[in-house]
Amino acid sequence: MLSVSTAISPAELEARLRLHRMPDIGPKRFAKLLEAFGSASKALSAPASAWRSLGLPAACAEARRCPTVRDGASHAMRWLERPDQHLLMWDQADYPALLAQIPDPPPLLFVAGDPSILEKPQLAMVGSRRASRPGMDTAAAFSRSLAGAGFVITSGLALGIDAAAHQAALDVGGLTVGVLGTGLENFYPQRNKRLAEAMIASGSAVLSEFPLDAGPTASNFPRRNRIISGLSLGVLVVEASVASGSLITARLAAEQGREVYAIPGSIHHPGARGCHQLIRDGAVLVETIEHILEALRGWQQPLLSTAPPQADHPLLTLLHAAPHTSEALAASCGWALPKVLATLTELEIEGRAVCENGRWLARSS
Repeated sequence: MLSVSTAISPAELEARLRLHRMPDIGPKRFAKLLEAFGSASKALSAPASAWRSLGLPAACAEARRCPTVRDGASHAMRWLERPDQHLLMWDQADYPALLAQIPDPPPLLFVAGDPSILEKPQLAMVGSRRASRPGMDTAAAFSRSLAGAGFVITSGLALGIDAAAHQAALDVGGLTVGVLGTGLENFYPQRNKRLAEAMIASGSAVLSEFPLDAGPTASNFPRRNRIISGLSLGVLVVEASVASGSLITARLAAEQGREVYAIPGSIHHPGARGCHQLIRDGAVLVETIEHILEALRGWQQPLLSTAPPQADHPLLTLLHAAPHTSEALAASCGWALPKVLATLTELEIEGRAVCENGRWLARSS
């Protein structure tokens, strides 16, 4: 890891952008080049033999003369001139402190939106792209409560659980960070592009370690997962099969010393088996928001209102905050249990609440 340096010149910035675009140069080789030569500018002008002496393949050195590398760096320089578009570098003071601690932090981070929120306490939420409706509702309920408690909700802007978590945080005026597995100008999946734009417009952020035009290659998504966990104090897995990429994020979180939380589900539901595996492996079993807040109490920020705009029903207000049993609802609102049960039945018929495994959840709109 490089030590924090003073502001760099435009020429050095462009040199770093060129180095970043070269094939086969990941975080470790990027760091090796800067440490060996002192700067990206000097690395680019060094003889190919000097690169080979560092154990880098010949293709890396040859790519320095590639027009597409030079043009891509020039385009990135122009991109950075626009409002709300930023580049964070791992040897600069504004680089996220938690992310800097992981074994292979990205040397460059392209950020659209407000980069300052990356220093706020974050909680990652991940899960299945093909989540069940109850899973989506659970993700939304937990996201609202965590955002209301002052945590930034961080996820991967994928379909399913990711999108539900991002949207719910926005719904209560909270902050959320989306970490892409593509470049910021080659957004994937396109179905969530409007969500990403809403996040940027509301003061949240979308970021990527990949060059702006990088496409959705399969290897990028497990790689970006280390950033989701690395930015966060902990990772909450809401619904995931045993083959889900969410388990990669959870494993990386554990390796990085972060807390891993998992919400259990039905033993008959394939989407719950990944969470059950995590719990067997030592993840914290989570049934209510308090199970997370107890561990992260010192990181909480001033509370936001977690009630969504149309949550005018007393039971829905409670369910939007977190899933409850019918007994817990009766205790919280002071109603008799028969009245609570009758009201829940009406809400279920109206499609505003759902019961799963004995717990009631508010349905996302």
